[in-house]
Formats: sequence, C-alpha cells, structure tokens
Amino acid sequence: MEDDNGERSSFVIGLIENRAKEVGVAAFDLRSASLHLSEYIETSSSYQNTKTLLHFYDPMAIIVPPNKLAPDGMVGVSELVDKFYSSIRKVTMVRGCFDDTRGAVLVKSLAAKEPSALGLDTYYKQYYLCLAAAAATIKWIEAEKGVIITNHSLLVTFNGSFDHMNIDATSVHNLEIIEPLHVTLLGTSNKKRSLFQTLKSTRTTGGTRLLRANLLQPLKDIETIKARLDCLDELMSNEQLFFGLSQALRKFPKETDRVLCHFCFKPKKVTNEVLGIDNARKSQVLISSIIVLKTALDALPFLSKVLKDANSFLLGNIYKSVCENEKYASIRKRIGEVIDEDVLHARVPFVARTQQCFAVKAGIDGFLDIARRSFCDTSEAIHNLANKYREDFKLPNLKIPFNNRHGFYFNIPQKDIQGKLPNKFIQVMKHGNSIHCSTLDLASLNARNKSAAKECYLRTELCLEALMDAIREDVSVLTMLAEILCLLDMIVNSFAHMISTKPVDRYIRPQFTENGPLAIDAGRHPILESVHNDFVPNTIFLSQASNMVIVMGPNMSGKSTYLQQICLIVILAQIGCYIPARFATLRVVDRVFTRMGTVDNLESNSSTFMTEMKETAFILQNSSERSLVVMDELGRATSSSDGFAIAWSCCELLLALKTYTIFATHMENLSELASIYPNAKILHFDVEVKNNRLDFKFELKDGLHHVPHYGLLLAGVAGLPSSVIETARNITSRITEKGVKRKEVNYEQYHGIQMAYRVAQRLICLKYSTQDEDSIRQALQHLKDCYANGTI
Repeated sequence: MEDDNGERSSFVIGLIENRAKEVGVAAFDLRSASLHLSEYIETSSSYQNTKTLLHFYDPMAIIVPPNKLAPDGMVGVSELVDKFYSSIRKVTMVRGCFDDTRGAVLVKSLAAKEPSALGLDTYYKQYYLCLAAAAATIKWIEAEKGVIITNHSLLVTFNGSFDHMNIDATSVHNLEIIEPLHVTLLGTSNKKRSLFQTLKSTRTTGGTRLLRANLLQPLKDIETIKARLDCLDELMSNEQLFFGLSQALRKFPKETDRVLCHFCFKPKKVTNEVLGIDNARKSQVLISSIIVLKTALDALPFLSKVLKDANSFLLGNIYKSVCENEKYASIRKRIGEVIDEDVLHARVPFVARTQQCFAVKAGIDGFLDIARRSFCDTSEAIHNLANKYREDFKLPNLKIPFNNRHGFYFNIPQKDIQGKLPNKFIQVMKHGNSIHCSTLDLASLNARNKSAAKECYLRTELCLEALMDAIREDVSVLTMLAEILCLLDMIVNSFAHMISTKPVDRYIRPQFTENGPLAIDAGRHPILESVHNDFVPNTIFLSQASNMVIVMGPNMSGKSTYLQQICLIVILAQIGCYIPARFATLRVVDRVFTRMGTVDNLESNSSTFMTEMKETAFILQNSSERSLVVMDELGRATSSSDGFAIAWSCCELLLALKTYTIFATHMENLSELASIYPNAKILHFDVEVKNNRLDFKFELKDGLHHVPHYGLLLAGVAGLPSSVIETARNITSRITEKGVKRKEVNYEQYHGIQMAYRVAQRLICLKYSTQDEDSIRQALQHLKDCYANGTI
C-alpha cells in the first residue's frame, strides 16, 4: 500500500461518544501499522481532552457516526469536527458500523500480541466505545485503500494517551513544543526554534514522528524513563558504542520503518480495477519494499556486532529481540532465493528504476528477461541519442538527467547555446543557468523505456507473490524491527547527538522519586540557551510542604521565560533525555497546564478575559496533586479588584489541592498569601534602578523585592507627560502604605504557624534524602537550633 514520503500524518481516527460523557477513540496509523485505543470521560463541555488527542494525532481523516449522542449542553463529536477541523476529511458512517463486538473480534485477530497480554479479555466492557470506533475505522480503511490487514500484524495499545503525561493543545502552543510562537509574524529566518526543532536531528521520518509523539505525550512510567536514561549514560561514557550505533543506523534506508509496515497490508486483487489503481505503480512500490527489506536485513549483522557488548537494559533487550532472533535470517534467506544479491536500495531515480527492474534473479521468468532486454535497449538508445546531439549541434556539455515525472530530458548550459536553440528541441524551459528541453525522438524512446519498465514491474510482482506470502507469515517481527529502529534513531541521533554537541556537564541526568520534590538547580531554558550564550540559570524547589511559588518582578524581567523553562525541563526529563541544569530531582508529572498570554478569540466570540477564564476553569477542573500548573498574569484583563480576587481564590484552591504551581504576577498584594499559607513561597527577579532606568539581572531571589514604581518608569520611557506620571506616583504611594500595614498584621498573626510548617517541610526533605546517618543528625541539630533562635 502506498504512503506519503513526507512527515504529514497518516492517522485515521474513529470517534464515538455516549450520553454519559464518555468518548471512545480509535487511531489507526497507516504508516506504522498500529492501532491506538483510548476511552475516557470528557470533563469539559468544550471537548478539551478530545481536542488534545486530535491535535496529537493530526489525522488525515476522522470517522464519526451520523447522529448526535452527546448529553445536553455538549455539541457532539460530529459538530466538533465540522467546527474546529473543517480542513480534515470527515467521514460519516452509519451507526451499525460502530459495532463493539465486531471491534473486539477484529482486534483479537489482527493484534500482534495475545489478547490476554493486551488486557482485552479483562477490560472488554470498559473499552466498548473505542472497540466500536475501531470496527468502523478498520472497515473504512480496508474499503478505502483496497487492502486486507494481515492477521497478527498490528501493534495495538489500549488507553495509550492516558498512560502518558497529558499536555493540552493550549499548553503545547504556549510552551513552543512543536512550533515557535509568532512564527508567521517573524518568518522562517527567525532564530528562535521550538523544542521539537531543537531536538530534530533524527535521520528517519519514523524517528522524527516518534520524537514528536514523545514531546506531546511524555512518559509517566519511571522504569521506562530510567531505562532510556541508563542507555544515554552508556552512550555518553562509551564513545565507541555511540559512534558505532550512529554508523549502524546509517546503513538502514531512511524509509525502513514505513516500508516494513507495507507487509501488514495485502492488496485486494478484485478491487484494483474498480479503484482505478495503477498496477505498474503498485508493483513498483512492492518491489521497492522488498529491496528496502533486503537492505535493512543486510545491515542487521553490523548492528548486532555493535550491540553485542552493550550493558544497559534497553540496548541489551534490543540485542536479544532483534539480533538473536532467527526469523530475520530465515526471511533474508527466502529473499536471497529470489532477489539478486547485488541489488541495493537506491535514492537516485534512474538507479532505483534499474535496481527494481533487475531485482529478481535472471532465468526465473522468460517474459521478464525479454522486458529487461527491451528496457536496456531503450536506455542505451537514449544515451546514444544524447551523444549524437552533442556532436551534431556542438553541445559538449549536454547532459541527460532523469526524474520519475518526466523521464529523461536534456539539460544544456545557456553559455553553450550560440544564438537560437535548433528547432528540433521542444518543451524548452529555462531553469537557472540551464535550459531543460526534449525532442520527438527522445519522447518516443522515453515512452518505450517507461513501457518496458512497467512490464518489468508487473512480471516481477508475479515472481514475488510466494515470497510476499512467506514474509507476511512473520510480519510481526518486521513491525518490531521498525519500532526498534525508530527508538534507536530518536535516542542516538536526537538525544545523544544533542548532548554530545554541548560542553561537558552542561546537560545532566535527572533523578526521579515517587513522591519527592521537584527540585532543579541552575536550570536553563533548552531553546533560548542555544540563542543566548550568556543565559542566566535559575533554580526551582517545589514539594508537598511548599507546593506553590509566586514569582514577582517587573515586565521583561524574565518571568514568562522562567515558567516556560521549568515546563520544558520537566518534559525533557520525562521523555528520558538529559536536561540543561546542574542537578535535578523530579516527581513524575501526570499533566502540564499553562495559562499564558492575553489574546481575544474572535472565532468563539470571547474577549481576552473570557478566554483567560475558560482556560483557568479547565485547569481548576482537571488538575490533580500530581499535575504541574504554571500561570502567568492571571486576572489582569479585568478590573483590578475583580482580577485580584480571582487570582487570590485560584491560588487558595491550588494550595489546597497540593498541586505543584508556579504563579507569575505583578500584583504585590498576592505576596500576603505567603504570610497566611505556609505552603506558598514568594520569589522575585532581581532588578536594579539606576538613573531612573531598570537594570535587569534575570536572577531569581527569595522574598519580595519592591521595585518602586517600575510601571511609572517604563511609562516615562514610553513618553507619558510628566504631570500624569507625578499624579500616578502620589496615588500609588497611598495605596502601597495601606498594603504595608495589612502585611504587618498578617505577619504577627501567622508567624507561629509559618515556623512550624517550615520545620515540617525540612523534615519531609530529610525523609527523601540519600545522605548518611551522621549528616542527617547534623541537619536535625541545625534545624533544632534555628527553630530555637527563630531564624528558620
């Protein structure tokens, strides 16, 4: 089955819901022959969870039932697709196609793993909606593409999205994970890149797609994360292994992952003419797939040699799964019986065409040998024609390139043409400093050459039928190989390559705990540090006893960059990559929520404040104790009193939920939260005022630092009249004076509670400490002395 060579999504998605707000999703990837099933309760009336999944898969087609099954107050998945995904092909299938019983039978027969390993027998009732979506999706794919999916060939995952960290579409945009902000305004020459673009040094399209999937849905399983980090440790300490793996991966064709999955689909012969499929083109794709498979299997011995002495669990497991699997040698032997040993995968168009025509050994099919002679004769005639024209028209630099669309054509440098080009040449086009053209003789030979090649393809396919059936019997090992090559490409060519290009010790391995703190010492922004050589590192510490940090500072002091930096470091750590910091220990995060920026949403008729409140409502409804929430300037899009009240009450709720929260604000009154709630901490970005100008240090420090009237200073620079600024200065002085008195009262009232809570916080940190017993005793004695002196 043909597929796009680019990075455009090849997902087909089936969507169905019920009146209990449950949504079932079946995502079928045509490229990797995998089926991902998810079923969840849609907590938002605006379908935020479903939008997040659709943004992740970026499907080429969405299959929905015809009538609305959603509860009142929700628009239904069909209308959702019409409203927000109008550019994606929508397919409406009758309700009977969404048959969960049929879906269960299909998944059992098509899955590469046993049903018991998938948990299908145990959770059949729990997954009935996504199984119904799977039935409709598979039915449409087989009808639309004219294929039959091979039994036991699909990689099937259940509830895949929620086994990973969930990052909603708004946060993906705010954090610049895939695309940088304002890319359309700044243009493609913009130096600032997204996290995906920073890491994108993978060689294969499959590796690039896996990297994107990991960034959008990082891992939550600590053992899997540690296995990747152990692998990186070994690659960074063993240069021979790192360069050996890089060299081994270069021996595999870039299309390997896509081509290996072609064997999961068997064409329906009866539908080829009905669907108008070009049989010669289909045969050419099949031959190309066999050649790529042969080239990939030829590269396995070198990969095996490199991995033989690897110590990490991940690389050792790959060695056992692939290099010690005799099925690959068996497939290679069967290919060797039919395919010529000298045939190799080629990317140059005419070389690739020649390799495909001569793929099968000579003497197997007499008609094929005749077609090959015709192909060779016409190819030779074309080159003889080119030599004749060089002599007749005195064009010594005339070349005869080839491309798949036009076949052979003439390329003549303009400097060689004296006056007008002879009338014999037709279809003349200027191309840079050259002229592209053809002649009637060349067009005739081109047609004969193409016809001979088509005959070669069709005869070759007939010779390969038995071989294809034999390969499909072991198709599960090919899909496993494709999956492993994508994973190695991501870890070696992306993670390890990126770390190796940085100075020593600039990127470190993060540590993970079940319920410990989120502590990052001297962390740096993974995108901006490559743009700014003098990037100032900063630290964060969040724990169960101190779960909220309120960050203050003037405009342009670095608050938004800091919020983005923490989230990107956490995402990097949870995909199993080193991070830009001096030290880090993290607790696994289940969801990342962001509330950044202020912009009207004209499509939904929402003002800046309304958009802000919708995003905040989604965060408060869905955040849990294990989430990470970053909020930037909440409440500034409405009146100051209402904005302050909303910001304060949101902070109180997040403090009660024990959610790890970083809250950036200009509202200095919010610092009173730290006086009342001991699990809130105030930080500020250091700024000095010199000659009525702000000197930004971009350094984060403890406590509240009042920069007097920084807004008025910036207003003066912007050109506001001095009389306006002086009046504003008098007003803000009176307001500030009242605030200071209120803070003094709060300090006296809550100081005792603060002291006790800080002691508890230190004790919790010591609980997770890996220090020896004597060091912990000294720390406890120091804590006792500080508490007695009131200096804690």
